[in-house]
Order: sequence, then C-alpha cells, then structure tokens
Amino acid sequence: NIVLFGQAGAGKSSLVNLMAGNNEAGTSNDMKSCTLQWKQYPIQFGGKSYNVFDTVGLEEPQLGLQQYLDAVENAYTLIQNLERQGGIDLLLFCMRAGRLTTTLQTNYRLFHEFLCDKKVPVVAVITYLETEVGDMDAWWTRNSDVFREREVHVAGHACITAIQGNYPERYGQSRTTIRSVVKEFAADGQKEAWKGGDGT
Repeated sequence: NIVLFGQAGAGKSSLVNLMAGNNEAGTSNDMKSCTLQWKQYPIQFGGKSYNVFDTVGLEEPQLGLQQYLDAVENAYTLIQNLERQGGIDLLLFCMRAGRLTTTLQTNYRLFHEFLCDKKVPVVAVITYLETEVGDMDAWWTRNSDVFREREVHVAGHACITAIQGNYPERYGQSRTTIRSVVKEFAADGQKEAWKGGDGT
C-alpha cells in the first residue's frame, strides 16, 4: 500500500499513470483539483502488485477552511482504513521543482509525523524537471540541504517528469526511476508494513 500526497498541481495523477504505464488516473491542467477525495489505483510492474492511494492536494489556494479540514479528515480516514487492511508500506511526497514552502513542510508533517507516527518511509518525488539542464537528479544535489535544514527527512528521492509528449526519453527515464525507488523502499518482504499507532 502506497500513499501519494503533496502539492496540488504537482502531477500526482500523472505520477500514477507514469508508474502504471497507462492512463489509470484522470489528469487536468485546470486550477481545480481532479482529486477531491482519495482514490485507489491498483498497478503492477516488475512482477509486483501495488495499491496506490492518491490524496487531496492540501496546498490549493481555493480550499476554504472547511474544505481543508475535510481533506485532512479524509486523509486520516484513509490511513485508518489502510491500518486495518494490512498497513502502509510507503509514502510518496510529491512536489513541483521549486521552493520547499511552509505549506509543503506542514503537509509532510501531517502525513509522516502525525498520521503515520514517523514509522513509514517517505520518498520525495520532484516533478516538472523535463527542462532541467543536464541530469534531472542535479536538482536534488542542489537542494537536498534545504530538506535537511527544514527537517523534511526522506528515505529516498526521485527527480522526474510525469509529462508525456515532448520529452519521451526523459519520460521513459522517469518511469525507470520511480519504479526503482518504489521497489526499493516499499516493504517487499524486507520489513513489516506499518499497521498504525495509537491514533493520538
């Protein structure tokens, strides 16, 4: 079980499609989010099956307070449900290449610290790097110190593009990258999935 969270507009639905190798998830260029509540996508690659849960982007400026609280409650309900269904193996923290904002830090803390008791590995997925000069991973080399300074601790990272079209080589490379980190950091028999804490 993999929970995908992070910035609205960072391409979470496109990331699902990238991993799956087909168009599983609806995507949109509109400001309004496609994902108003979590959605489940069963995907397979490398001989393994994964359930990917795409959650609401909590950085949307048009989210009113009640909608924001609904989104948090929605995420909490999802985590509780997964605790009862075998646990959670991996968190994918999705953000656009750019600044690590306070809202993104808060989003990270909500999922990693509060909902999952710091017990589930987090992989940072940095999107929209199709025009990065040189290797896409150069972005992480330049910015990883900021994550450490702001105490956004991740087990791994993937610098990718999830946009199909003008960058087919980078898109293919991105699929290899994201599948590799998922396989590495999801339980895969190496450890037990996190089955939940005390709910505090």
